[in-house]
Amino acid sequence: MDDAEPYLPATDMPRFIRDMMEFVELTERDVVAIRSSAPVVLRHAEALTAALYEKFLALPCSARFFLREDGTVDTERLERRKHSLARWLRETGEAAASAEFSYYLLNVGIAHSHRAHDPGGQIPPHLMVGAMSLAQTALAGLFNSELERSEAAAASAAWNKLLLVNLSVLLLGYLPPQRIR
Repeated sequence: MDDAEPYLPATDMPRFIRDMMEFVELTERDVVAIRSSAPVVLRHAEALTAALYEKFLALPCSARFFLREDGTVDTERLERRKHSLARWLRETGEAAASAEFSYYLLNVGIAHSHRAHDPGGQIPPHLMVGAMSLAQTALAGLFNSELERSEAAAASAAWNKLLLVNLSVLLLGYLPPQRIR
């Protein structure tokens, strides 16, 4: 990680992403594994997003974010969220470390952490961590069923690293601004 002057992550997201990629040891080989396995993920993006949201709807602690006042599922909202999750999978599969993608992730984190008026209110950070775990598990299963053993292991490890970098950015929305080195 960079030992330069302390900075606020939200003011220099590309630097924060680079620092986190270095911290989790996301290598160029990992980026290649992510990009080469991305077509598998994208082929199954609809099924992955459907499975994740099915899980969210099955649990009261997460279902409340997708329900109308009368307790029925807000299908329009759910479809928008599935579309957003598919976009995130697509961009993550490109191993995008661009300024645009890093600020997109920060905005997603802020949107999840500052939802006082949306259905269900603020999404607790532990559900964000749990959702990332569900995504990691689903991807590992997908890689094991679609790729050769060594490719599956490499893809799973690489995606796990990148998803934790993504999670670090998402969680910034929950934390008070703090300078880091």
